[in-house]
Amino acid sequence: MKFEMIAILRGVQPNEVLDIASCLFDSGFDVVEVPLNSPNAIESVRLLSQQFPERLVGAGTVLNNAQVNEIAKVRGRLIVTPNCNKSVIGAAKNHGITVYSGVMTPTECFAALEAGADALKIFPGELIGPQGVKAIKAVLPTDVKLFPVGGVSLGTIESWAAVGVHGFGIGSSIYKPGDGVSEIQRKASELVKAVSSI
Repeated sequence: MKFEMIAILRGVQPNEVLDIASCLFDSGFDVVEVPLNSPNAIESVRLLSQQFPERLVGAGTVLNNAQVNEIAKVRGRLIVTPNCNKSVIGAAKNHGITVYSGVMTPTECFAALEAGADALKIFPGELIGPQGVKAIKAVLPTDVKLFPVGGVSLGTIESWAAVGVHGFGIGSSIYKPGDGVSEIQRKASELVKAVSSI
């Protein structure tokens, strides 16, 4: 199975985002997300959308419809939420934007899917854990895409994969503000190698 690798670049600056994203895509990552609580995040999303028109790039920590509209204006193709907000999901889908909705419980999972979410972000992953995801997965439709976020690292990827997730949202294990491209490249290569060996 091919796992989808999502890089969460919390704190990234617009003047470095293209070099970092290029390095991540070259290493085998599939998706780049810039959380909106990063410096000038909308500008980073604009640059990514312009530079990588064929890639799934966009914003995370999306909390309201006004933010969805901003992302749509700069042609972001993905929003990721930390919570299950039906209004935000609906607004994004109206713009043709892919939505990964944050969920923690079966109730939130079904609410997000009913609202049109394309995938479910299991958050916070370290709190729910692989066994919690396994239990939730048992009641969901088999084609639902699940991505743990929080607590995903080289040491935990195998246990997450074992419970049938579709990919991984990776934040501080791939990028921390101040990391240079060579350091990100090293971490990305290690993570992709670990995932490809599962």
